[in-house]
Amino acid sequence: MTLLEAEVHLSLREFLRHQREPVWDHHLTMARLVSRALRLDRSALIQTGSTFSRYGLSYLMPCLLSDRPILLVVPLSIHKQLIEQDIPYLQQWLKTNKTIVNQEQDVDFENFKGLFIVSPDVWLGDRLNHQGRFPDDMVTLIDQADYLEEWTKDYLTMTIFPDDWQTLQQQYPGYGNLIQEVKFFLEKSIFSHPNSPYQCCLLNQEERDSLSHLCQTLDNNPLLQRFAQSLDNKHQLLWASINPKKKTFSIHISPLDISSILSPHLDHSTIVLMGGFLDSQKSASIYRKTIGLTKDILCLKFHPHRQNELINLYIRDRLPMPNTPEFQQVLIEEVKKLIFGGYESLKPITIIVDDVPSKAQVATFLAAEFGSQVKVETTEVNDNSILISGWKFWHDNQVKLPTPKLFIIATLPIPSLENPLVAAQVTYYKKQHKDWFRFYLLPTALKEIQRAVMPLRESQGIVALLDNRVNYRSYGNLILTALEPYAKINYIDSNWLKD
Repeated sequence: MTLLEAEVHLSLREFLRHQREPVWDHHLTMARLVSRALRLDRSALIQTGSTFSRYGLSYLMPCLLSDRPILLVVPLSIHKQLIEQDIPYLQQWLKTNKTIVNQEQDVDFENFKGLFIVSPDVWLGDRLNHQGRFPDDMVTLIDQADYLEEWTKDYLTMTIFPDDWQTLQQQYPGYGNLIQEVKFFLEKSIFSHPNSPYQCCLLNQEERDSLSHLCQTLDNNPLLQRFAQSLDNKHQLLWASINPKKKTFSIHISPLDISSILSPHLDHSTIVLMGGFLDSQKSASIYRKTIGLTKDILCLKFHPHRQNELINLYIRDRLPMPNTPEFQQVLIEEVKKLIFGGYESLKPITIIVDDVPSKAQVATFLAAEFGSQVKVETTEVNDNSILISGWKFWHDNQVKLPTPKLFIIATLPIPSLENPLVAAQVTYYKKQHKDWFRFYLLPTALKEIQRAVMPLRESQGIVALLDNRVNYRSYGNLILTALEPYAKINYIDSNWLKD
């Protein structure tokens, strides 16, 4: 009987020979590792250093050739592509007929040996709420697991939306005055917090007490009941997000730590975690602590090809530091030099500027030169556009946007302590006696910058890094190591780009 690893290796090697497009260097190695995990129930953690479009084949083929039931957790954004394009094409080539089921369908697991594809929310809902929709011992593959902490926090965040106040008044007409009083008090108090570009604030004790009183009074309301249970939990964060245009606010409770929440569901089942960049180290020790993965697990970290997947990295030395008054003017001068030096051949261009005043200044300057081709934080862009964006917008919308040929980074994506949510997370880690910079701020920056440049590797695009901290701070080498492989350049020349 042929081992799954050998069958997958032979089939994948033959498949790759027939592909005209350049293939990912690590397909066979990753496919063998996934096959081994499926055959022996051995959990694994794989850092691919690349995007799903390049490495996805490496786990899809073992899934289709395996004779066991498999749960595949992937973002909804790629469900359609998998179910309608990638998997049917591979099934036809392999001459297999493995049953493929999506999360809208019901499954009889007694006889099921297919591939069940679900979104992170569906998987988290089943595991965290003990819904029992999937067998506990079902081998689980999680793609883009670098977002696992984010998915979990988003899923567990409870929110009182603006419309919920009206709903409460309709459900509890006898308490209409109280509901209105609490809403008006919170509205006045929240909007009196100092203005912040992050459009959020932590609730103070008076605001917390007001909300707590409402929750205790309407203790039979499911949402308020859940809020009441979490208000005094030191592992939870109570905060408000603000919509300044609509003059509305929402109140949220979010977990500060997910490790203890996820740990039982990761340590007691066979799981394969896959993503572009999970940790700067092969052992992924910080990532594993963050998500609560404590058991021994095989870890593999692939690196981009040193010639075919390098980026061209432009770094200026002796620029002012980002937190100095001189930086804003120098930033505009550098952007001017970079864009005017290669605009016609380097479009589309993306400029990441987190500071709100600097973002506005750069946008105003470029709009005077390039008019409507300059876009600010919108997905309505084309291949001729110059997009100006903060890190959060880029993080949320990168997959919807064209890959830039020139990617200008004004400042490193180190979370700002001026953001109330970041400050609260740092305070929490301090109380846990953790090195909050090395455990939280730096890993977040490394992950963010890696995600941003991965698509540029396929075209060997240009990354211009204007944050001088990379040259003079102790962590600068870690940033540069995360960007490897790269060719350091001293000026912008479009001839570096592939046609």
